[in-house]
Amino acid sequence: MKRTIIVYFTTLILIPVFVISVVYNSLKQEQNNKEINTQNVSVEKEIKKETIELEKENPETIEIKTEEDIEKPNLDANYKVRINKDNNVTELDLEEYIIGVLAGEMPASFNTEALKAQAVASRTYAVYKMGLNKDATLKTNTDDQVYITIDEMKQKWESSFDTYYNKIKEAVESTKNLVMKKNNEVFKSYYFAMSNGYTEDSIAVFSDNTSNSVSSPWDNETLNNFKVTKEFKKSELKTKLNMNEDITSIKILSRDKTNRVEKLTVNNKTFTGIEFRKLLTLRSTDFEIEDNGSSYLITTKGYGHGVGMSQYGANGMAEDNYKYNEILKYYYQNIEITTI
Repeated sequence: MKRTIIVYFTTLILIPVFVISVVYNSLKQEQNNKEINTQNVSVEKEIKKETIELEKENPETIEIKTEEDIEKPNLDANYKVRINKDNNVTELDLEEYIIGVLAGEMPASFNTEALKAQAVASRTYAVYKMGLNKDATLKTNTDDQVYITIDEMKQKWESSFDTYYNKIKEAVESTKNLVMKKNNEVFKSYYFAMSNGYTEDSIAVFSDNTSNSVSSPWDNETLNNFKVTKEFKKSELKTKLNMNEDITSIKILSRDKTNRVEKLTVNNKTFTGIEFRKLLTLRSTDFEIEDNGSSYLITTKGYGHGVGMSQYGANGMAEDNYKYNEILKYYYQNIEITTI
């Protein structure tokens, strides 16, 4: 009887102790797990913080995607440009500015892929100029890039305004914040209307190494105004060329590898092809000269300085199913297309 009583009381004591022990260990383990998870989260935050700091210190380690891999950006930042329009300086969102430039610089009837290529080229040029000076003010003529307002677009396109405006806006929005870079730097992205079949080395025109000559077979005699003849009276030439004597002869002395005139003489005075073109407002430096008695007939091929992307060539490539990135990579070699 006494033994039974002892067992009974022992059981009453041990069972609660056991239960309390199990509950205590369980709670302790749960607390330990929470502490470990908290430590892991802290470590992950530190790793992310260190990674961000490393990328800031070493931007070259950040992966720059190729154009094919780039997702169309949806950035919150609104990049601004300052423009001088009719002697009024105003500030615009970059993408709004590019719409006005695209409307002013390229025919809205061109293929959409050509318009996209022009949008990227124009944006690259603007960002380059802005990068030279944070207070830079862009001119709205050919000194920088032609920019026109909504009202000017309406006057230009009349009943086709809605169609052309939406087409240009889509080309700009689909390439939003995309620019070209060489050696990870935005560069001065020259472009012009129409080549003579070859683009020109930038060193020959602008004394820099921005662009090299490429063949542009899409610029040819099938295009309107590919060849244009202009007549100049000899007395008119004397005035325009600042000559002190009547003009008796004009001779082309040399051409470069793209067939553009390098040097010529008027009587005994030497001009570069670029000087001659500017003085006479010729369409290009690829020209032929014919003495017509009391006048000279000067026939040009192409239109513009010839450096960088040919706009008509870009349209020709687009009509041949090339995409805008392929057009840009053809005319501006050794580039990458990335976000600002």
